[in-house]
Amino acid sequence: MSEPLLRVSGLKKHFPVKGGLLSREVARVHAVDGVSFTVDRGETLGLVGESGCGKSTTARCVLRLLEPSEGEIVFDGHDVRGLSGGDLRAMRRNMQIVFQDPFASLNPRMTVGAILGEAFTIHDLAASASEREDRVASLLVKVGLKADHMRRYPHEFSGGQRQRIVIARALAVEPKFIVCDEPVSALDVSIQAQVINLLEDLQAELHLTYLFVAHDLSVVEHISDRVAVMYLGRIVELASARDLYRNPRHPYTQALLSAVPVADPKVKRKRIRLQGDVPSPMNPPRGCHFHTRCPIAEARCRESAPELKQGSDGHFVACHLA
Repeated sequence: MSEPLLRVSGLKKHFPVKGGLLSREVARVHAVDGVSFTVDRGETLGLVGESGCGKSTTARCVLRLLEPSEGEIVFDGHDVRGLSGGDLRAMRRNMQIVFQDPFASLNPRMTVGAILGEAFTIHDLAASASEREDRVASLLVKVGLKADHMRRYPHEFSGGQRQRIVIARALAVEPKFIVCDEPVSALDVSIQAQVINLLEDLQAELHLTYLFVAHDLSVVEHISDRVAVMYLGRIVELASARDLYRNPRHPYTQALLSAVPVADPKVKRKRIRLQGDVPSPMNPPRGCHFHTRCPIAEARCRESAPELKQGSDGHFVACHLA
């Protein structure tokens, strides 16, 4: 098998909490607490979980938009954490991001042409202004907009059109890998389907690799090859989308999937209701982070954290009882 495009090992991101007169560190938020996964070339890995579980923080650490506290990030054979200056900028040509909110991720004072053309200027990808304009026009057409839209401002577009502009900006530098950080959660359902279909078409055409962060399990099932489920800073299950949705093995994944609406009224699904609230990431529980809400937890779950182990069928689960 070929080497994965992205390999993340033991990734941690802790945020200090300061207080008192001298602003000393009084606690730490364990946003990401030992995450490991790989993403193969041309694959889409879905990353799902409740709000605050560390999905977006993990994605931003991979791109070095946030500096990891610990861990190893290897992209296309290069140690991302060891890069700086020009080397890091060169690497970022191959690693781009589509943010969640298209309303906030576009500069309202710049035209669409200036927003997209900025990437060509920064990375010196166009020899002249006319070439830059031609490439901007080509990008807009590629994402389903019109070439003359380059002369408009972001406020003149709908939410779905703005997200297409954000996708075009990510494509401008011809990346290999794109982080999609909840790219459709701010859009209407009908527009979500259009954007998802666009991402799939672009992946097939340009041989892209995606890390798709979302909390909508239905969307993730549609677009992902494999899915990783996070809870309180850790991955608790990782498997192919087909296996995970048909045979979830971790109690948390089972509870999440039981809440997904079913279109067929004849299909009855038993809802698993979890007790209590998600613990604070400033003071996560000992052992398995999920044991405080798990309906089948035993004494050992409270004492030792289960490892994310691979089964014979390639299904990874972090549970003593799975």
